[in-house]
Amino acid sequence: MQIEGKGKALAIHIGESDHWHGKALSTAIVEKAREMGLAGATVTRGSMGFGANSRIHTTSIVRLSEDLPVVVTIIDTPERIAAFLPVVHEMVTEGMVSSWDVDVEIYRHSPREAG
Repeated sequence: MQIEGKGKALAIHIGESDHWHGKALSTAIVEKAREMGLAGATVTRGSMGFGANSRIHTTSIVRLSEDLPVVVTIIDTPERIAAFLPVVHEMVTEGMVSSWDVDVEIYRHSPREAG
């Protein structure tokens, strides 16, 4: 897959305790993105955050949270992101989804088979 020039970034802000059909929502999103042929996805677990309810979630020993913030980031062509958005809208029942235009400078991968 070749991606150069204009692209689109998608950030899906959810909680690590969010689920979709019996599995972690972040895992379900990444698996669906792979199934739909998107360039790649990265899941980042935050150490602190709060959402619409203003409750702080943190890794602090004093306030150990079981629902830390998670961000799934996907960058691909605008067309592929647009095709993926309806799936995201269905899967995310609580959280925030944002997107923005990006310039893809380099997208490289090894020629080995995907596993």
